[in-house]
Amino acid sequence: MQRGLPFVVSSVLAGIVLLGMTMFTVDQRQYAIIFQLGEIKEVITEPGLAFKWPLIQNVKLFEKRILTMDSPDPERFLTAEKKPVLVDSFIKWRIADVKTYYISVAGDEQIARTRLTQTVNAGLREEFGKRTVHDVVSGARDKITSDVQKKADADMRAIGVEIVDVRLKRVDLPPEVSESVYRRMETERKRVANELRSEGAAEAEKIRADADRQREVIVAEAYRDAQKVKGEGDAKAASIYGKAFSENAEFYAFYRSLEAYRGSFRNKSDLLVIEPNSDFFKYLKNSGRGK
Repeated sequence: MQRGLPFVVSSVLAGIVLLGMTMFTVDQRQYAIIFQLGEIKEVITEPGLAFKWPLIQNVKLFEKRILTMDSPDPERFLTAEKKPVLVDSFIKWRIADVKTYYISVAGDEQIARTRLTQTVNAGLREEFGKRTVHDVVSGARDKITSDVQKKADADMRAIGVEIVDVRLKRVDLPPEVSESVYRRMETERKRVANELRSEGAAEAEKIRADADRQREVIVAEAYRDAQKVKGEGDAKAASIYGKAFSENAEFYAFYRSLEAYRGSFRNKSDLLVIEPNSDFFKYLKNSGRGK
């Protein structure tokens, strides 16, 4: 009995090891392909416990999640104007058909990344070649990435890969081009500024001329109205004087003489050279008489 115990233990251990070699687990984030003597026998796409024949079959796991491929250095593309631009982009991709993927690239992710880079860059080069610098820098990024994603996805389906998204992180001009562009922009801005200054000066002159014209018109109209009012006042005064003179000529002559006396003898230093019997002193001579 004791002699058979080691054999039983060895058999049990061998069975456990054999069972361990038979079973394997597929994670929910993975695909699995079972190979038999190098030939694909089964593709497992659902997570869980699976089995294989030990020794003659082996399993290879592949990533099921969305992967990101970020270009380490900006790529140089030419626009429709033959101007170079530096483009920094990234790609979101995943394995859609693991069997086709393995057959096409032998399951090598690096080969798949190379194919992805070539395909996407070819699409970007084509799209950038249709557009101007302004379009690719600020106007048509969404359109470019959408078109490239659709074309690249259609091409990469042939190797079992799905292109989820293509994005442009940055689109810049090379330093040598940026300098010339900035100089041209500066010249253009100066030209526009000079045009605006000229238009402003012309408009200012127009406003000043209109203001001077309005001032002359207002002054002329005011002078006309003043002369009219003054004329009317003089006429009315003359009418009053004439009426008063016609009613009492003697009183009017006396009043006018008083006005003349007041104006002539305003200051003590005033000097008047006149004959004593002049009519100017008519009312002074008769000021003490009853009449």
